[in-house]
Amino acid sequence: MADLTGKIVFITAAAQGIGEASVRAFAEAGAKVIATDINSEKLAALEGVPNVTTRRLDVLSDEAVRTAVAEIGRIDVLFNCAGVVHNGALLDMSDSDLDFALDLNVRAQIRTIKAILPQMLERKDGAIINMATVASSIKGVPNRAAYTISKAAVVGLTKSIAADYTTSNIRVNAICPGTVDSPSLHERWTATGDFEGARKAFIARQPIGRIARPEEVADLAVYLAGATYTTGQVHIIDGGWTA
Repeated sequence: MADLTGKIVFITAAAQGIGEASVRAFAEAGAKVIATDINSEKLAALEGVPNVTTRRLDVLSDEAVRTAVAEIGRIDVLFNCAGVVHNGALLDMSDSDLDFALDLNVRAQIRTIKAILPQMLERKDGAIINMATVASSIKGVPNRAAYTISKAAVVGLTKSIAADYTTSNIRVNAICPGTVDSPSLHERWTATGDFEGARKAFIARQPIGRIARPEEVADLAVYLAGATYTTGQVHIIDGGWTA
């Protein structure tokens, strides 16, 4: 695992799933972690973890993001982990669903990047990691129209920023997981009315025979934070789903 001693890492959606696992992984790698989430109650579970500071943050608010970054000061690594999954094909997709998917999955990343990037440029050093998914420009997945559209935009966002700022030593990469075990995934299984059937169906489509653990994605995020010669890349971690 990379040694990130002394680095300050800012993570969104840090209260559960990949976000929480990443907070712990970055802290174990020696970084000082600012764990943010809109859910203060779940975020409280991280209080007391060494090298971790928690902060409630609504990434849908420009003012809240700018205020948080101004108060925190130096940030060396940004991990944009916040997102939402909508079910439904294109004809099922409402304008409000697409608007919300674009706001949380794409614009929220733009908000945090625009707030933090200037200080990285001043130092000529920084790492930005954006959460995308294989259900994007990489692979079409049934009944994920709003999700796929918005996450494809994250891939484009990542490559655009990397192209503009590589010469300033800003590394920008996207993580594209397949199916990852998380509370939000369990909620979607429950919403089908047949939790066990949905779980088995998801596992059945995994060539590796299981669903990813959040810690496996977190390890990739830590690696990318310390990868000084990697930028503008889409890092697939999907157990062979797109092989």
